[in-house]
Amino acid sequence: MNGKDQTLIAYADCFSGVSGDMFLGALLDAGLKLEHLQAELAKLDLEEFTLRSFTRQEQGLRATKLEIAAGKPTAPRSWKDIRNLISQSGLHGTIKEKSLSIFNCLAVAEAKIHDCPLDDVHFHEIGGLDSIIDIVGSVIGIHYLGIDHLIASPLPMSRGWVRCDHGLLPLPPPAVCEILRDVPVYGSNIEQELVTPTGAALVKTLSCDFGNFPAMRIRQTGYGAGSRKLPGNLPNLFRLVIGIEQKVDESQEVEVIETNLDDWSPEPYPHLCEQLFSLGALDVSLTPLHMKKGRPGFLLQVITDPARSLKIKECIFSETTSIGIRFRREKRMTLPRQTGTVNTTWGPVQVKRVETPAGYVLYPEYEDCRRLALENKVPLKDVYAEVNRCSPAEFEKE
Repeated sequence: MNGKDQTLIAYADCFSGVSGDMFLGALLDAGLKLEHLQAELAKLDLEEFTLRSFTRQEQGLRATKLEIAAGKPTAPRSWKDIRNLISQSGLHGTIKEKSLSIFNCLAVAEAKIHDCPLDDVHFHEIGGLDSIIDIVGSVIGIHYLGIDHLIASPLPMSRGWVRCDHGLLPLPPPAVCEILRDVPVYGSNIEQELVTPTGAALVKTLSCDFGNFPAMRIRQTGYGAGSRKLPGNLPNLFRLVIGIEQKVDESQEVEVIETNLDDWSPEPYPHLCEQLFSLGALDVSLTPLHMKKGRPGFLLQVITDPARSLKIKECIFSETTSIGIRFRREKRMTLPRQTGTVNTTWGPVQVKRVETPAGYVLYPEYEDCRRLALENKVPLKDVYAEVNRCSPAEFEKE
């Protein structure tokens, strides 16, 4: 957390794709000190290397490029080698954890593509010095700048071919396709690699959400330069915009998830609700409907934050007979509210104080009212009636 009541967020704007060196270059451009980066990387047991950063112009835009000069080349490292290298270093625990998560993301993708056990994965380009510096250095930069959350734009998927240690591979590279499962992407006619496996793993692992530019008060912007020229004079840049998150309670983007169920008993619905709410669902509803051939069925609808939607969908598939889900993003408006208590004859009870256009209104919390009714052996409606007699001025914030 950056500041007492402020969250520092960053938007990864991948309009020309992303690679490891572009990501790290943008962090340097945004304020990461090269001296700090060098001092932190020295905590890894790596071969000798030197770093040099410089600025260059891309279509009139100033960007930062990092150059890594190494001594003797080393053999490709395995996932096990890299895991030991990072785990045994003197880096901060958070930096170790995030760096290992990124490499694990790469290792899982490589293991699936090459059909081999995870610990047998040997990184070639990714296991080299440059990629280790790009990945660990990027995590160092996120930690140094105090970024709490990263949100990323959808990623462009190019076409054509790329040459690597395994020979010619189609674009986007197979590892990128595997890494970016469940991540928003879109097609590009550019016949050149735009998103590298390292860039994909950085964005996938470090981001809490993908979508449009978030509400923020911008503090700084960094541009990282790519290594190649793009056709059509397009700037080969990655942009990182950093700022203070602005909470917009009145207008939010949510994901609405729906499925029709015609062969499911509603008996486990309370259990399903518990599971969905524990995963971050904002609302869950079940509506009876008539389906094909007059069969009775149900419409299950869940509203959630887009960042939590994947787990919600997996839960629906696991806990119901659904074999297909529809989902869409919508805007919603909510009224400002606070959770607290009011005092009753039987003790304090939880309520929400909601700010409506006509003024404050108190809404009793059912479960707490029910608890009070059972403990005092009084009708539930009497507890509700006493809460409704309370003035909003009697509200005590938790």
